[in-house]
Amino acid sequence: MKFLQQSKRIFLAGLLLTICFYSSNLSAQAYYNVIKYGAKNDSSKIATLAIKRAITAASRAGGGTVYFPAGKYLTGPIHLKSNITILIDAGAELHFSDNFDDYLPMVQSRYEGVDVTSFSPLFYAYKAENITITGRGLINGHGKKWWDFVEGYKQDQARSRWQYEFDKVNKDIILPDDPKQMKRGFLRPPFIQPMYCKNVLIEGITIINSPFWTVNPEFCENVKVHAVTINNPHSPNTDGINPESCKNVHISDCHISVGDDCITIKSGKDEPGRRMAAPAENYTITNCTMLSGHGGVVIGSEMSGDVRKITISNCVFDGTDRGIRIKTARGRGGVVEEIRVSNIIMKNIREQAIVLDMQYAKTFLEPVSERTPRFRNIHFSNITGQVNQAGYLNGLEEMPIENITFNDINLDAKTGFLLQNTNKIEFHNVQVNTETGPSLTASLVGNITINGFKSYTPHNNVPIIDLKNVKDLFLYNAFPIKGTSTYLKLSGAGTENIAIGNNNFKNLKFAIEKTKDVFEKIDVISGDKGQ
Repeated sequence: MKFLQQSKRIFLAGLLLTICFYSSNLSAQAYYNVIKYGAKNDSSKIATLAIKRAITAASRAGGGTVYFPAGKYLTGPIHLKSNITILIDAGAELHFSDNFDDYLPMVQSRYEGVDVTSFSPLFYAYKAENITITGRGLINGHGKKWWDFVEGYKQDQARSRWQYEFDKVNKDIILPDDPKQMKRGFLRPPFIQPMYCKNVLIEGITIINSPFWTVNPEFCENVKVHAVTINNPHSPNTDGINPESCKNVHISDCHISVGDDCITIKSGKDEPGRRMAAPAENYTITNCTMLSGHGGVVIGSEMSGDVRKITISNCVFDGTDRGIRIKTARGRGGVVEEIRVSNIIMKNIREQAIVLDMQYAKTFLEPVSERTPRFRNIHFSNITGQVNQAGYLNGLEEMPIENITFNDINLDAKTGFLLQNTNKIEFHNVQVNTETGPSLTASLVGNITINGFKSYTPHNNVPIIDLKNVKDLFLYNAFPIKGTSTYLKLSGAGTENIAIGNNNFKNLKFAIEKTKDVFEKIDVISGDKGQ
């Protein structure tokens, strides 16, 4: 009997604890309908304070879901707190005010890699955890007034009150090498910018008309952007998804068409970025489609805090200016490394399929220092497309691009690959069918391996591969088609240590053309046919 009474007490105590736990959990997961807090879903009244009251109530309860039922809401900036989910239901539209005063007071932010205090982002969070923006609804940034101010700005016009406010709260900012933007002092707000947050989820929503960069997490950890649609018209700097100086980022199943780059990975600009020393690392980008935009996926040019351990896969770029673009300039510093790009389809690319450019801005030769950027250990595979130019690799004289591989690439292009100031470059099973010129042109390149490189559109008196001042070349497994004039042209007094073997040149009259300034004897390895 005593044992049964004791068991009953233990059972009742456990039941009470369970009820308390679930009660607390239900409270934390409660819905907070913004209409009950004073919001109007006919956009007849600005709902900023009503939304703030709903978020505050949810936060005091330990967290919860701030719910927007169907309808149209007019609002100013929305500031999230920890454990808050913003749920924008199907049929709900959030229309953000284009009154600049609504985005005051200014808050701690980041603008193009420089840490500043500026207009509040439309969605903003600072040092929060477990925040979500989700739903099947739409958010509209009404960015045109912001775009017009910037595009119509004249250098000698009188400063506005917003610029004076910016000056007052930014007296000690660290300026980049080109300070013009910061000195102008009118910086458009990003659409969604969590700062120093953990566990960020943005899912399902449709975003249009961003004033500036659209989804822009800064210094965040564990970020997931899933099944988001972003549509911005032709407009200045309206990039799609720009996770900057974040760790552990997963972007998947998104559809992006914007006025600038579709997805961009950044880590700060020049000295401000180097001082923060916050890299962008451990990013996965997969199953996305990119339409209008300057680039499909872009790294830089603000990469001064380093970018590393990035995978980009299973994406379609259709109509972007470029496919994969990695860019920097002297003065940035920082390293871009450990990048993998695979399973990409490119269509209607107006410029290059692949760009690695270390001279994105005009600069002058300077000694190697912390200001010198580096690109290394970057690998491309399983890419097909119809493009203007196959690829452009442009390193620095004092810091060549290093350890780049291309595997299983198939491109139809007006012009081929152009390489200069690079080292440790490999092409394996690469096909480039050009409308004009060689499929591969390279100068000032060292340690280059070319294996099974081919073109099915040879041109009269034009080599498939044109190399100038190239050192340490190993070329093998070539089998050019009939109608090819010359497979390989070598020129430049700096050309040396050339090894060629296991090729089938029986369809060629001249397999290799060597100009008079090449003094090096070519090492032909046994196994070549038809030379």
